Amino acid sequence: MLASLATLLILLVALGSALMAGTFFAFSNFVMPALGKLPAEQGIAAMQSIDRVVLNPLFLFIFRGTAIAAAILALIVFPTIGELTSILIAVAALCYIIGTFGVTMVFNVPLNKALEAVSPASDEGATLWQRYLKDWVFWNTVRTVLPTIGLMLLMISLLVRD
Repeated sequence: MLASLATLLILLVALGSALMAGTFFAFSNFVMPALGKLPAEQGIAAMQSIDRVVLNPLFLFIFRGTAIAAAILALIVFPTIGELTSILIAVAALCYIIGTFGVTMVFNVPLNKALEAVSPASDEGATLWQRYLKDWVFWNTVRTVLPTIGLMLLMISLLVRD
């Protein structure tokens, strides 16, 4: 029973990690560079709109649900943490929890709140926008890399299971 629950959670965390990593990859790779080519006022307004729309039930369910599933998965494998499979799974769970959920809360959300607080047409907005693009994309790339590593570790854990 516990093994089948762990397998189900591995698959759910892998799927959630893949979805989030893909979303973040798209932003770092082409969405933010495209917004950065717009005049600051337009780029800011577009990003403010994206930030409002992204907070929808499906996105939040996958974003938060994967973190919860990863935490449960880590707790399930903790008693056997000396085994290779358990180590892979625990590190994968941490990659999502810290690299996706944690980085978002500590870095990207405060940047988004600061951007939301400025008028797109203001000098303050234009100044913030240049820093925002650099900092937000950096942390977003971290949010891309860590769940991707976690996804790979989960796939490996399925291959090396006893």
